[in-house]
Amino acid sequence: MIANIPHSIYEAQENFKLKNYSVTDLVVHYLTEINNKKNLNAVLETFDHEALQAAKIADENFKSGNTRLLEGIPILVKDCILVKGHVASAGSKMLEKFVAPYDATVIRILKENGAIIIGRTNMDEFALGGSGENSAYGKTLNPLDETKVPGGSSSGSAAALAANLCLIALGSDTGGSVRQPASFCGVYGFKPSYGGNSRFGLIAAASSLDTIGVFAKDVNDIKLIYDIIGKQDTFDGTTTPDSLRTKIKSKNNFKKIVAYPKEYIESEGIDSEVKNNFIQSLETLKLKGYEIKPVSLESLKYALSIYYIINTAEVSTNLSRMEGLRFGGGDVGEIKNYQELFSKSRGKFFGPEVKRRIILGSFVLSHGYFDAYYGKAQIIRAKMKEDFANLFKDVSIVLMPTAPATAFVSGEKRDPLTLYLEDIFTVPANLAGVPAISIPSGFDSAGLPFGLQAMAAFGCDENLFTFAEDFKLDII
Repeated sequence: MIANIPHSIYEAQENFKLKNYSVTDLVVHYLTEINNKKNLNAVLETFDHEALQAAKIADENFKSGNTRLLEGIPILVKDCILVKGHVASAGSKMLEKFVAPYDATVIRILKENGAIIIGRTNMDEFALGGSGENSAYGKTLNPLDETKVPGGSSSGSAAALAANLCLIALGSDTGGSVRQPASFCGVYGFKPSYGGNSRFGLIAAASSLDTIGVFAKDVNDIKLIYDIIGKQDTFDGTTTPDSLRTKIKSKNNFKKIVAYPKEYIESEGIDSEVKNNFIQSLETLKLKGYEIKPVSLESLKYALSIYYIINTAEVSTNLSRMEGLRFGGGDVGEIKNYQELFSKSRGKFFGPEVKRRIILGSFVLSHGYFDAYYGKAQIIRAKMKEDFANLFKDVSIVLMPTAPATAFVSGEKRDPLTLYLEDIFTVPANLAGVPAISIPSGFDSAGLPFGLQAMAAFGCDENLFTFAEDFKLDII
């Protein structure tokens, strides 16, 4: 076992070069720790054979000096991102037997750059949930306090990183599914601009909201990973064209001016310790030379409502392909026709939260209600995008807490509406398509971590890395 495990990619690779330990040593260490901490239920499967084979190649590359950018870096991957030859169940019994026939684009790129995929992590079923309690394979525990939830839906990725089971973890973020668990587990969690990297090989939840994000303990690691995977992809027509990326970068000018939506922060339902930590964070930024601007964004008060209209509508559409016949399916006994297969499969293999969102989504898309709900939600979403675009003409960063409270007790919030309110600060970034990051910002009186959420203009993801490095507190 390795006594002093690395906390960054740079630290790991320096140790490899100095021969303090080998890539194989580090991979074996993580695989052993995953086995030792099975009670967390953060990792569903390890890829031992492939990981050790890749580690052997990486060790040879370090000996020859022919290394790649991510040579030897062990990574865990959320269960909805395809890794060729392995199950990708999206936390659902519906896909329990589905084996990925190809690598997701981000996985292919990471492998080409020397990264080692060591396993897949637990998650809320089909990325629907904010607590890590909705997986068909059991809930994930928060390693900082096992009575608490780790957040969701990328529960396993955040918990695994916090428990030192990997060096980097990938997740997906539809309405906060990377940032909220990052906040609950005390690590960095980054959601790129919509289209910033490829979604090819990501099992879809809500296609206009989904992004693949990154967890790390060092913001520079996130920057490096995103520099590598943040590319246009011909397999994903929603990725931002390289020409537009270049144009945005040429016009981008980071200014030490941050805004925060005053009314949003002062609304009811936000824990007093979270508010105090946010105010303290603003004071810290002032000492670092930042100008702080309280602003009003009228469209924000509708964010949660329109998010759950759009999310459920797109979920119901995307999951209509899951009928029990394709993608592995499962045994439902004797059936007479396709309709019976469809009904029995979805009734047996979908969990309660998935069923709830399919029903809600089917309703808002139904005849007579489409314009009243979905159509109006899209109009307000367009207004929100416009509001953010105008705001970012004057400021570089918009700040909010990542979550209205720190990690709560497992089983405490069983009412769906109460759980949905946990997304109040994170959903605006997905609706507007802008990048966002959760930054560790201290601890509450019970020793649980706070997260500070920073958002930047569309395509200006690098501003978040600049800001996070500037704000960084020595608390991880």
